Formats: sequence, structure tokens, C-alpha cells
Amino acid sequence: MVFKCQEDSFLKEFKTKIVSSEFATLDWTDPSGKVEKLKGFNVICEDTILFPEGGGQPCDYGTLGGFPVKNVQRKGSTAVHFVESPTSFEQDAEVLLTLDYQRRLDHMQQHSGQHLITALFDREFKYDTTSWSLGSTVSYIQLSTPHLISRESLDLIERQANDLIREGREVTVLLVDPEVAQEFQDARAPRGLPKDHEGLARVVRIEGIESNMCCGTHVTNLSQLQCIKLLYAEKVKANVLVHFVVGERVLVKLGEVFQREQQLTQALKGGPGQHLELVQKLQQNVKGSRKYFQQLLKRYATAEAERLCDLPKKDRPKYFSLHRRDGIEVDFINTFLRAAPEGIFYFLTVSESVFAGSSAKGHLVLRGDPEIVGKLGPQFMEILEGKGNGKEDNFQGKINNLARLQECQELLEAEFKPKRIIEAAPANGAQLEAEE
Repeated sequence: MVFKCQEDSFLKEFKTKIVSSEFATLDWTDPSGKVEKLKGFNVICEDTILFPEGGGQPCDYGTLGGFPVKNVQRKGSTAVHFVESPTSFEQDAEVLLTLDYQRRLDHMQQHSGQHLITALFDREFKYDTTSWSLGSTVSYIQLSTPHLISRESLDLIERQANDLIREGREVTVLLVDPEVAQEFQDARAPRGLPKDHEGLARVVRIEGIESNMCCGTHVTNLSQLQCIKLLYAEKVKANVLVHFVVGERVLVKLGEVFQREQQLTQALKGGPGQHLELVQKLQQNVKGSRKYFQQLLKRYATAEAERLCDLPKKDRPKYFSLHRRDGIEVDFINTFLRAAPEGIFYFLTVSESVFAGSSAKGHLVLRGDPEIVGKLGPQFMEILEGKGNGKEDNFQGKINNLARLQECQELLEAEFKPKRIIEAAPANGAQLEAEE
């Protein structure tokens, strides 16, 4: 069946009759990413101006009888509308369908733009488009080629596409019989018709460019695309993805880029022409500062270890903890341990955050009595949500939540706390207690 939305993609309102209405729920994801379960009804109408998802194009939104339509799916020759309504709809009742036109226009621009880009890549380079994605902000086509497409090639296709847009080539839709082969002889149909397709098939034709079998909604003239911008190409396995924006999205993307440019100008205290130079200079300064900072910390690690070495053996602690939240590497711990004296149990961590109690990631090392290392290592990994392993007197692990570091410290202190020794009295069964 060809729906009203496919006959006239610019129709914004339409009166139709209810065929059926059944209670249903829908898992709905709001713009913030939160998923909620909506209650409503799956409604089938005699016809619809709301496009059901298909051909790589998302469904339309709108209202039915004044209630929001949050999803439309095609089932055979019918379109099922999920309507967020507190009550059902009576069979044969006449209702008004309204379309979220801005969403439709965006989808038409991206979809018709995809057809144009696909045809030009095929014409110029013989690259087949094997799939495409209409994203929420940026779309892409997947080209069947192992070669990464150069910026020069992207610019060539982009210029050709925009030249055709300025010419205002017509876009028409023909209904053809799938059983008549000659009607398809010039139509691109890479995926064929859906298994449950019924009736005539739609072929979208761009004047003088191509014909493509497609169920989606499209513009009627390339001038309605406004413009096309090919953003970049990336290699994915044996294919190449070309990311693009069409129409209103080009203006949105330009606005985003200009806003970032202004923010960078303010932050770097230099105009757009100096941005790259200023960022490179900033990176060099950060790299130099980080290198100097790490040298200082290594000196600090050595100094801490030497402080322990300078203590008489009888005054050295049974255990020693050192935790740095300076964003440094595990080299700090290795530097400390190389200079630290034996006979002390060490609990050492470094992490990426400077905030005490942070849940930041980091690295842990235990060194000392093998029995205590084997006991505390797995316990600390569980508390700090990490993974690690050890051998004899050494245990190392990556940790993901330093907010509970104090719990580990308390376990360590409890392990070395003097323990009571209980001995049975030889005569009357009384017990004697002594401190170690």
C-alpha cells in the first residue's frame, strides 16, 4: 500500500477514519536519554500522513485526534500508530492527523540528499552504497570500497551535488509493477522489496541523475535541499563511511562551529587564524610542565624512601601508606620502591584525580609479607572496584573507585594492630591475656 504521506510528502494535516485501536505500551527515550514506559493505544487508520519507519528513515511524529503520536511502524499494508492517549478510539470515528513538519522536512532533506550523493559516487567512482544511516545530527552512507576517500574527492562530489541543487532538478515518484521487469531496468534496488510488500512499488527519480526504489518521503525539487556538506570520510573494515549534512543541518553545524571558534578565540586570546599555532604552543607548554612535574614527584618519591631508610631499624613502622592524586603514572611507585627499605609492608596508590574521596581511576601496589599481600590484595580490589594479581610479596592492580580508599586503610591498620594472645591456665581453667 502507498500511504498518503508517500503521495504528498508536504501534506501537514489529514482527516481519516479509525480502523482499530488496541491498548499498548511503548519504551520511550526522551532527549536526555532517559527511558520511560508510555501507556497508550496502537491505532490503525484507513490512511496516514505519518510515515512509518522504513528505508533507513525514522518514523514521523505528530498528533492523532489531538493526542501525541510517538511511534509509527509499518505492518504489511497498514501503519500502526502508537498514540499516547488515556482513552481508546472508536472504530470508524473520523480523526484529524497532524504532522510534525520540521521533523519531516529534516528527514526528507537528509534522505533525498543521500540519494543524490549515492548517485554521484556511483557515477564518478563506481562506488556502491551498501547502507546508510539517518542520524539525529549527522548522517552517513557506507561505500563498498577499501580505499579511503580523499578530501579532494569529497569536495568534487560536494560541488557537483550543490550545482545540481542550484539547477533545481526535479524529483518525482513513480508507482511501478514489480512484476514488470522493464519498469525496473534503470532503477537502483540494492536490497529489493520487503518480504511483506504488497501492491505497486515506488521508484524515486532525480531528473537526469538516477532512479532508486525507495519507500521514504522525499522533496519534489533538489532546490528544497538548500545545500549539502560532506564532512569527512572514515575507513571501517573493508568499507568507507562518508558523513554528511543537508539543508537546515548545514546551518546548525555552521552555527556550532562558529560558536566554538568564538570560544576558542576567547580562551586562546587569538583569532581563528592563530588557533592551530596557539594550541600547539599550549600543548608544548603542558608537555614540558608535566615532564618537570613528574621529575619533581620522582624526587619526592626518592626522598620519602630515603627518610624511611634513615630511621633506625627498631624505629621503622610495620606498614607504610602513600597515596598520590596527581595524575601521574605508576613510575612514581616504582621509583619509591626501588629506594625503600625492606621489612616494611607498603600500600601505595596513584590516581588521576586531585580530589580526596574521588571515584577516579588509578593504580595500586602492595609489597611486603606474602601472607598479608595475598590476603589484602583481593579484598582491596573488591572495595576499590578493580582488577589485579600478585606473586609472593608483590600485588598490583588497576582500581576504579578511590572514594573508598579509607576502608582499605582501616583494614590495613587492623591487620597490624596488636592482637591479644589467650593461654589456658594449667590449674583452675582461668585464662591469662597478654599483649604482643
